[in-house]
Amino acid sequence: MTLYRSKGRNVGTAMLVMPGGGFEVIATDLEGTEICDWVVQQGMTCAVLKYRVPQAWPQGQRPKVLLGLEDAQRAMGLLREQAASYGFDPHKVGVIGFSAGAYLAASLSNTDERTYPLTDAADQQSPRPDFAIVAYTARMLDDSKGRNSLELKPWVTISPKAPPTFILHAMNDPTDPIRQPMAYALALSDAGVPVDMWLYAKGGHAFGMRPTADPISREWPGQVKQWLHNIGML
Repeated sequence: MTLYRSKGRNVGTAMLVMPGGGFEVIATDLEGTEICDWVVQQGMTCAVLKYRVPQAWPQGQRPKVLLGLEDAQRAMGLLREQAASYGFDPHKVGVIGFSAGAYLAASLSNTDERTYPLTDAADQQSPRPDFAIVAYTARMLDDSKGRNSLELKPWVTISPKAPPTFILHAMNDPTDPIRQPMAYALALSDAGVPVDMWLYAKGGHAFGMRPTADPISREWPGQVKQWLHNIGML
């Protein structure tokens, strides 16, 4: 985990960034350090997580122990344990994830239990984020149920204690179809979790924060900023 301090004013909020990469690699710049460049300009502390990869999903099934989730839970505990020394509120620590990292963000939002032995005070802290931003998520939808089904995979759990969530996706995403985030958003809403969802016609997959010809790449940071204001994090 690499930490970046806020620039200028400090609003007392921290954000853990989890890049994508299909659980094979980690897009450290496109969906990591470049995101932190924006985060610190908003007055937040930012941390990029380099979680363990590769990890195979045998026959497309989630591993019993998901190494990336263990790393994300450990990172959340460390951030909360060290919050005072880095100048942010331990109750204002959120997460943003992209693609595979978005799946980890969703898992982190809905899971309390750790699958590794607790070792110190950091592991006594809650691993659940105070807000979550999920960008072009993967591995949520049970597509074996037919084209119009919005059922989740058997391994996806939804908790009513999940934090307020912002979901971002492009309708023409060729990697993770639009029903992936739709299924997750509806499941969260059914559990009583506040969800804001922004869909764009074009944008594809893995657009990160680099400006392209598609409006989504230029507009979503502003929408996230407004949402963070709305939920009291900025």
